[in-house]
Amino acid sequence: MERTRIDKWLWAARFFKTRGAATQAVLGGRAHVNGVRVKPSHEVRPGDTVEVTTRSEKRIVDVVAIAERRGPAAVAAALYVETPESIRAREQASLERRLATQPGLGFGGRPTKLDRRRLDALRRAQRKSR
Repeated sequence: MERTRIDKWLWAARFFKTRGAATQAVLGGRAHVNGVRVKPSHEVRPGDTVEVTTRSEKRIVDVVAIAERRGPAAVAAALYVETPESIRAREQASLERRLATQPGLGFGGRPTKLDRRRLDALRRAQRKSR
């Protein structure tokens, strides 16, 4: 067993939960083999480079082994080696997401207990001044 379909391999390597999801990802252009967009029936071999985009996360991995069937996570992790550039890019994106302000913060939203008390005091002061 020195080659298998890309959709089967992506499913066996646990990039996708179901084989159908892996097939849809390949059809949607979210998987490339050696820099070329492929069909789900394209065969992948050890030594190939696979570029997979899941959610907003892009991974570039080198195929080390082939598996036709989905096995334990430890076995799936041994099917590929992620490139150092891909690891750096994912860590950088993770850091940027963590440091970015969340939408809605500082633009209002639900007040804290202290904010509520200050608003109530301000409203009371405005009513008294009328």
